Amino acid sequence: MRSFPLTATYLTRARAAALLRPRRVRMRLTLLYGGLFVLSGAVLLTVTYLLVANSTGGPVLVSGYQESSEPGELPRQRRIVGDGQPASADQLTKGLREQAARTHEEMLSRLLFESAIALAVTAVIAIWLGWVVAGRVLRPLRSMTTAIQQITAHNVHERLAVDGPRDELKDLADTVDGLLGRLETALDSHRRFVANAAHELRTPLTLEHALLEESLIDGDPTVESFRGNFERLLAISKQQGRLLESLLFLATSERGLEQPEPLELAHLADEVVDTFRPAAERRGLRLVADVEPAALHGDPALVERLLANLLDNAIDYNRPDGQVEITIGTRSGRAVVTVANTGPQVPADQVDRLFNPFQRMRRNADDGHHGLGLSIVRSIATAHDAELTARNRPDGGLVVQVAFPAQRKLTGAARAVTRKADKPK
Repeated sequence: MRSFPLTATYLTRARAAALLRPRRVRMRLTLLYGGLFVLSGAVLLTVTYLLVANSTGGPVLVSGYQESSEPGELPRQRRIVGDGQPASADQLTKGLREQAARTHEEMLSRLLFESAIALAVTAVIAIWLGWVVAGRVLRPLRSMTTAIQQITAHNVHERLAVDGPRDELKDLADTVDGLLGRLETALDSHRRFVANAAHELRTPLTLEHALLEESLIDGDPTVESFRGNFERLLAISKQQGRLLESLLFLATSERGLEQPEPLELAHLADEVVDTFRPAAERRGLRLVADVEPAALHGDPALVERLLANLLDNAIDYNRPDGQVEITIGTRSGRAVVTVANTGPQVPADQVDRLFNPFQRMRRNADDGHHGLGLSIVRSIATAHDAELTARNRPDGGLVVQVAFPAQRKLTGAARAVTRKADKPK
């Protein structure tokens, strides 16, 4: 039964201690400065006191001298005590020792008292100066905090823009400005993404509404007209499904890797090439694959989708009797995939734009593409910390290269996959 009052008392004391503990950085810095000064002063006072206390020798005080001489000797001086009587050597030594001891004790007491008063006064001054200095040091930090608190999604373009020497506070302000710049870019990208997604979804919805309305207002409908409208509706529905699947895959790839595993890029490339070879032949394209073993750590589904999107883009945006080349290999310990195609001329200033969502060279809503293929490739490459580069070809077409991070050591699972990929089919 007594445990409850003891527990309550302990909690009350802990709460009181937490309340008494200084929370403001300025107060903590002030106490730190003052504590260090008092500690240093106390150490200095202790050292001085010990040095004076252990010092040897003492003052000598005499009352006067008396000349005395014996017959046939030269006059000499003899010390006399306070009452004017000559003192013997023992008496003089004893008196001087007692006097020196008393003087030494008085001096130590006075030194200790006056030093303690001086330490107390200077400690108060040091704490006050510490409070002032801490306030001056933290003033830029308070200004930055106030400015950051006023930044919202509507004015994320504003920056701290702190001037001054290159110190820790300047570096912190520049870091915050860089973070705000990245946030602004991300917000603008998401706004454009949402707007483009809404536009892409609104177009098939408008077509569906028009087809349904046409069926309703048709005064003499037939089975063939209904069948034709239903087939078009089914095609539009499939197109919407592909769009939603691409959006979901894009969002999944931007989250990053959850459980990367060793895999062989050549094995995945062989499967993807075999899948897209019939589509290339139907378009009259020549698909050339140069695949060598290349190990990496990543998500097999994401890497396979990256290869599929690169080949799909290379096949779709091509010219009759064109060619698609895919190269898989290892360079400087890095797994590298390169996809090049022939096709229409791509302006150099438009290459980077193609990797943004809903951006494509041909703006045609009925081509079955929504401009998400290369943006998914970029998101997957970013999730794998891979380097993505793209350039246009002088005679038309595009060359896209993805270099995955180097693998320090090939694990047993990856070696097994490599051996499986190297087996003749």
